[in-house]
Amino acid sequence: MSDLTGLRPGAFCQKVLLALSASEGRRRRRKRNTTPDAIGLSMKRSLLERAAREDPAPDDFEGWLLSACNGEDGGGVRAMALEILTEWQLFQVEPSFRVWLEQGAPSDDS
Repeated sequence: MSDLTGLRPGAFCQKVLLALSASEGRRRRRKRNTTPDAIGLSMKRSLLERAAREDPAPDDFEGWLLSACNGEDGGGVRAMALEILTEWQLFQVEPSFRVWLEQGAPSDDS
């Protein structure tokens, strides 16, 4: 998928990292054991930080995510890579999601 917004994957990933703070805020308020949530968020954060640093080309981002999963144990990292890819694709086609991220992902849960 080519980048329709002019924003490269590295910059997109930096914006998604800001949005993770809201997820962490919700996680901390839950009454149940949220250890699995924290593990998933940590995997996602690691992938996002690496993508932000390496800034793959927009047309190569899906392949980059796939290669980032090579050698990783279990399906957790693959699941987070798929989530990031889905968010990237949504960013390409959904103006409201794009605006929300570009505004710094405002949330009452942050």
